[in-house]
Formats: sequence, structure tokens, C-alpha cells
Amino acid sequence: MTQLAIAIAGLIGVLTLAVLFLNRMNARIYRRERENHQTTTRMTTVMSTSLDGVIVCNANGEILQFNPAAEGIFGHREADILGQDIGSVIVPDHMRDAHEAGMERLREKGEKRVVGKGRVKLEAKHSDGRIFPVELAIQSAMTDQGEIFVAFLRDISHRVAAESELVAARDKALASEKLKTDFLSTMSHEIRTPLNGLLGNMNLLRDTKLNADQDRYVGHMETSGRLLMNHISDVLDITRYDAGMLNTRSEPVNISELLQDIIDNQSGAAAESGTKLTWHWKGQPVHWILSDHDRLQHVMMNLIGNAVKFTHNGSVDVSIENHGTDTDAELMVKITDTGAGMAPDLVERVFDDFVTGNTAYDRNVGGTGLGLSIAKRFVNALGGEIGVESDEGAGSTFWVSLPVPVAEASRDQQTAKQGDQSDHALHVLLVEDNEINRIVAREMLEADGHIVTEAHNGTQGVEAADQAHFDLILMDISMPVMDGRTATRTIRSGQGRSATIPIVALTANAMLEEQNEFLADGMDEILTKPLSRDALRALVGRITKNEAETAHVQVIDTAHLAETRDTLGDASFSTLRSRFAQEADAFMDWLGDRETTDMSEIASRAHKVAGSAAVFGAVFFRDTLREIEVAAKAGDADLIATLRQDVVEVWRHTALALKADQRV
Repeated sequence: MTQLAIAIAGLIGVLTLAVLFLNRMNARIYRRERENHQTTTRMTTVMSTSLDGVIVCNANGEILQFNPAAEGIFGHREADILGQDIGSVIVPDHMRDAHEAGMERLREKGEKRVVGKGRVKLEAKHSDGRIFPVELAIQSAMTDQGEIFVAFLRDISHRVAAESELVAARDKALASEKLKTDFLSTMSHEIRTPLNGLLGNMNLLRDTKLNADQDRYVGHMETSGRLLMNHISDVLDITRYDAGMLNTRSEPVNISELLQDIIDNQSGAAAESGTKLTWHWKGQPVHWILSDHDRLQHVMMNLIGNAVKFTHNGSVDVSIENHGTDTDAELMVKITDTGAGMAPDLVERVFDDFVTGNTAYDRNVGGTGLGLSIAKRFVNALGGEIGVESDEGAGSTFWVSLPVPVAEASRDQQTAKQGDQSDHALHVLLVEDNEINRIVAREMLEADGHIVTEAHNGTQGVEAADQAHFDLILMDISMPVMDGRTATRTIRSGQGRSATIPIVALTANAMLEEQNEFLADGMDEILTKPLSRDALRALVGRITKNEAETAHVQVIDTAHLAETRDTLGDASFSTLRSRFAQEADAFMDWLGDRETTDMSEIASRAHKVAGSAAVFGAVFFRDTLREIEVAAKAGDADLIATLRQDVVEVWRHTALALKADQRV
């Protein structure tokens, strides 16, 4: 009985422990079920309240869940599409092949190109068949049933439409801005062209005998024409700046000379108003800087000119000081006057467009109100700041702060001043469709002793440059039949006698971007209409100077030339030199003929002229002729074509060097 009691007691203990263990396990299971239920409830709540569509699929693409947001986005009910392939439900037909190929790669290789890669933009298909843009992100997870994929989708139709509207509005604004710029550029050309004829003919009129009244009237017309030209340039500058197209140059500028020139220019007006006009450096001067000379001159001329204009019986003082280093200057220019000053409200808007100090009909000074606004745009384009301090009745101080690199003195200080005439007559090809402009340019050139050949359009210009050698081509841009840019490219790409000579654009197009395109076409310089005699003479001077410098680059062995002269005597030397020049000219004309293709004859004639060139020390010309001879003997037609262009330039410089020799 005792043993039985012990056994029963042990059994009861075991049963008690088992009951306790079962109760504990049951509590744990209950807690887990409650947690799972809560998790499921939370997930269901998240899924049902999510603003993004959520679609859960297995590795086969079968839809396991399709939340209410997805139902709203795609127009399907979850109960209708559970178990269906996601590709057939939401993937557009034109993307179905790519989708199925991706699913195949995923099943076979486990390759995931979109899963876990963040949000991507794709197209999706609505239940009604329409295609719309969605933003999609896919993540994967492992479950007891295998890997599942959760896709989060958002309909971005409204956002894409808004972006498209913004892009369209931007494009429309840019197109409108371009249209305005193109219109102003065209109008600039159309206005400058007759102005060129007007001012050019007045320039020529000054060369005739005028009485005092006529001379005064011509002066008034010239002043009005230049004023009109300045207004055109001002409007173009404002448009370019506002369109982000105002470019600046960086060149050595002597700021001291620039200010002195402006002071000299304004001293007469200051004296008439009884105003003392002065300028000075504060501290160590920095004369040479890198900046845009024309823009800087425009700003300083405007500020100093305004100070003089609004000051009577007072003083205008210009000071300049470097607040930077010896290599990176920070120039502070102040223009202080004792004029009437400005009211506070005018100070706040004085740099706005079309603002003038006095809008009354009886105002004492004129102006469009664009000067200061343009000055501010120029200063900003140069990376500086501009401002004003003024007290009404006590004068004003305009200041400009300008960061500029310090430069070395320009080497081109010996260049002849504009207006200097060249003593070397040039043969000029003038390509211009406007008859009045042709007359103006031709008479300006012929008055200085140059020879002018006219062409009325680009095609005629190309033909003339192909057949004859010129020293300079003046090429208009806008012409019928063939424009100047096309004509220039044609001349440069051909093998005519003037293929390598300087071509200068003669144009009314004042836009810097267009001018850069002209240079890219092969033009060497640009003369902007209205054409002035000084600008034309300066151009001719540069061309002559460059030719003279090139001509003396060892194209002639002067020692050998002197020895030949001493051997032959001056009379015989002069006769033979003329014969050599005629022989070389004849060879150049014959070689320039495109029908000249007989290699043996080319080699023979080149050899003969090379021998004559050696007699007169024309080493550069001789060497080039020998290259032609060797190429002809080798039958190298391509090299001959290249050398044909080279030998034209070489002979031109050789002939110029021979003429420049003082003993010839």
C-alpha cells in the first residue's frame, strides 16, 4: 500500500507538471496567435489604408494580394484576379514580352533587375485598356510557401502631366525668348544696313568741299546716326543679357588709359557746365588688368557722363583703388559728384529699365533711362557689383567693385592708330549685294589707293576668288543666291587662287554668338556695319602689317640676294628679277588651273622655277617648288592638291619680301 501510495503520488506529481507545462504551452500558443492576429490585423489595416497600390505575387507571378488602393488604381476587384498572372492584369501589351523574359530569368537564374532597386518609372495597363504612368518599387521576402514579391505602385499621371505642362511652358518661354532675340537681331541687321549707307555717304561727303553750314549739318547728321546706333546696341545688349547670352571677352586692358580717355572725352562738357572733372589712384596703381575693354568702357563712360551731365558749377571726382592682391585685383571705382543728388525712392530704382531722374517735358537733360540698367548688367556679367549712395541736394557717389586678374602690359603698343593709311595698295574683293553699301566701301578703299573688284552675291564672290588672287576679301553675310558664310566655306575648301587669303565679314549682325559662328566658318575678322573709314583703314593696316611680318620670316636669303646683285649689277639684276617674277606668276596661274594634271609637266615646270628662285635667294619658295616636283614625280595627286594651296601663299610672301627690300 505504501508503495502504491508513492507511485500514485509520483503520478499525480507528473500529471501536475504536465498540466502546468501544457498550460504554459497553451498560454504561449495563445500569445503567439494573438500576436499573429494583431500583426495580420495591422498588415491588413496597412494594406487597406495605404495610398499606394500594393500587390503581392509568388515566384510564378500569381497574384496573392491586391489591396484597395491597387483596386482603385487599376480598376480590378481583388476577388476577381487572385491567382491570375500579374502580367496579364497590369502589364501593357507592348511590354509583355520583356516582363515574361524577366520572370523567366528570375525563376531560372535568380536574376533580379528591378527587385530591390528603388523606385522606377514604368507604364501600366488599366482594366479599361488605357495605358498610364506609374512609379514602382518591388521587394522580396521568403515564406514557408517560398519567395514572394511585394510591389508598391503609385499612379503618377497627374505629376507627369504637370511636369509636361512645365516643360511645355519652359519650351514656349524659351521659344518666345529666341523669337524675340531673332527678331531683334534681324531688325538690327535691317536698320544697320541703311544706316551703313547713310553714315558711309556722310563720311564720303566730308571728303568733298563743304561750306561752314554744310559741314555743320553733316556733323549733326553723323551725331544723330551714331546716337541711333547706340540705342540699337543698348536694346540688343539688354536682350542678350536677359536671355543669358551676353558674352564677355578677357583681354589686357590699361584701366588708367581707359579712364584718362573718358575724362578727356567728357572734359569739354564739364567745362561748359563750370564743373571740375578729375581722376586719381588711391594707393598703389594697377594699370593692366584682364577684362572686357568695350563693356568696361561702356560702364565708366555712362557713370562719368551722367555725373557730368547732372552737375553744374561743381566737381566730379573719379577715384580708383585696389582692395585685392598684386595678382588678383579687387578694383573699387567711385564717381563722386556735387550735383543735385537723388531722392530715396529714386535711389532704390535708379538701375531699373527706363528710369530717368526727371520725366517732365521740360527736363534739362535727355536720355532713354537705359544707361544705368545696361551698366548694371555689364558689371554683373563681368562678375562685379555696382551701387549708389546719394543725398538729395548733396550729390551722389556711384561705385563699381570689380574682381579682375592683373595682366602684363600689352605688347601691341606699337600698332598704328586707327585712321592711319597704309602705303601698300591692296587688291580687294568686295562681295556685297547692297548697291549703296558697295559704293561706300569701294570709294573708301579707292580713296586710299586700293584696287577694288566687286561681286554682287556669294556665287560671284566664289568665282572671282577662284580665278584671281586678291589680298583681302570683304564678305557680306546676308546675300541672295549664296550667303557669305556658305561662300567663305566654299572658298576655304577649294583650291582657288584666293583660298587662303584673309576674309573679313562685313555684316550688320551685331550678335556675338553669330560673329563667333562667322569665325568658325573660316573668316579672319569682322567689321560691323555701319562701316567707318577709320575701322576700314585699321583693318587694311593690320593686313599689311601681318603680310610684311610674314614676308620677312626667312623667305629670302638676303645675303645670297645681295651677292647676286653684286655679281649681275643693278641694271641686269633688276631686269632678271622682273623676269623671274613674271615667270613665277605665269607658273602660279598655270598650276592654279584645275585642268593641270600632267604630273611630268608639273615636275618639269616646278624644277625650272625652283632654279630661278634659288638664284634670287627665294629659299622658302624654292623648297616648296621642290616638294611639288618630288610629289609630281611620285604621282601623289593628293599632296599636289595640298601644295598648290601652300605655294600660292609662299609666292605671295616671297614677292612681298622682294619688293620690301630697299635695294631692289
